[in-house]
Amino acid sequence: MKRLADGISDDDTLANWCKDFIKRKMTYLYRIEGQEMAPTIPGRHETLLIRNLPCPNLKFRLEYRQVSVGDVVLLKNPLDSDKALVRRLAALGGHQMVSTDEKDEPFVINIDHCWVLSDNKELKAREANDSRTFGPVPTMDIVGRVIYRFQSMEDHGRVENSNLHSEEDAAVVKFELELDEMQKFSEA
Repeated sequence: MKRLADGISDDDTLANWCKDFIKRKMTYLYRIEGQEMAPTIPGRHETLLIRNLPCPNLKFRLEYRQVSVGDVVLLKNPLDSDKALVRRLAALGGHQMVSTDEKDEPFVINIDHCWVLSDNKELKAREANDSRTFGPVPTMDIVGRVIYRFQSMEDHGRVENSNLHSEEDAAVVKFELELDEMQKFSEA
């Protein structure tokens, strides 16, 4: 066992990190504006419960399937790194993309990238601000999975994600959902 400064061992450091990680909430609140995710997230101003994705590296994220096609995710905005976007994960690295436009050639998404789309079918591609506009995004730019939406005490509910994550997210919602906290956050 290797000793670090002040007599602390590697094992002590790992144990403390694990303890802190377990104590940490699995979720946080995030506010969005816009209609790009309607009807899934119908309000123009909604507070979302985001599930953290512990992510030491891409290999870990892919091996442990932290995200799947069909998940609604919070990701860094490729056009403005100071902002984030909420979009549905439509394809992962290795998937082939085929356009309905005959002029576009099919292509395979790089293993470390993904394709995200707006849920709002009424928007044109340019208005939707998704991968049809900015192309594939790095999978590591996904920072969380959206598991609950809140507009008011009368209008709130679970966000439909992939079958793979719906059940495990339900358990997280059960233990971490605090509607009063979401209401205060949305009013701030």
